[in-house]
Amino acid sequence: MSNLTLVPSLTRRQLLAGAASLGALALAGCATTTPRLSATMPAPVVVPPEVLAMYGPLPNEQFPVPAAPIAQLDPIYWRQEVVNITGEAAGTVVVDTPNRFLYWTMPDGRAMRYGVGIGRDGFAWGGRAHIAYKRKWPTWTPPSEMVDRQPSLEIYRHGQPPGLDNALGARALYIHQGNVDTLYRLHGNMDINSIGKAVSSGCVRLLFQDVIDLYDRVPSGSPIVVIQ
Repeated sequence: MSNLTLVPSLTRRQLLAGAASLGALALAGCATTTPRLSATMPAPVVVPPEVLAMYGPLPNEQFPVPAAPIAQLDPIYWRQEVVNITGEAAGTVVVDTPNRFLYWTMPDGRAMRYGVGIGRDGFAWGGRAHIAYKRKWPTWTPPSEMVDRQPSLEIYRHGQPPGLDNALGARALYIHQGNVDTLYRLHGNMDINSIGKAVSSGCVRLLFQDVIDLYDRVPSGSPIVVIQ
């Protein structure tokens, strides 16, 4: 898949941007908003068989995952191995917020790149932290502040059970700074129209097939850099 176009290199100045204030952390909760659809939808692209297989159904999951309608997504956001342009050492998660990409850096100057949806204005976060731990089919518990803003979430105040409709999806990786939970997550989502857009309450979302792949690659304790 090396014939796909790469984005311009990230600058060290972007990558070394300071960590955001923890005072804004309580805004995050990973709930979603419905993205606006354009009046005319682009024609579906022709998807190579290997990409269809990569985003195919996962019947052996605890909650069987359907195939992703990957033809509806710009091919630039398909999972692919690329040159590591981040400047970060192997074993680092890098979220390139402006370009809507997540990189898992690998040895020999390579990286696995995923398309992501990111937090909308007012709910974004950036800085350096680490993946404290990760969960398969997690329970989602919205922050109290989110429930106060969205009373419809009251039924989930003590947790939304795992499942295909759970806000965190099939996998979640939990971001901490030091011993402080930032309340931001890398997590799964089935809405293909959210990838490449700013639609969530701060969290970074990937298609189920991608977040499962990422989960299997990233050990707990791995550093993460989120570029704003």
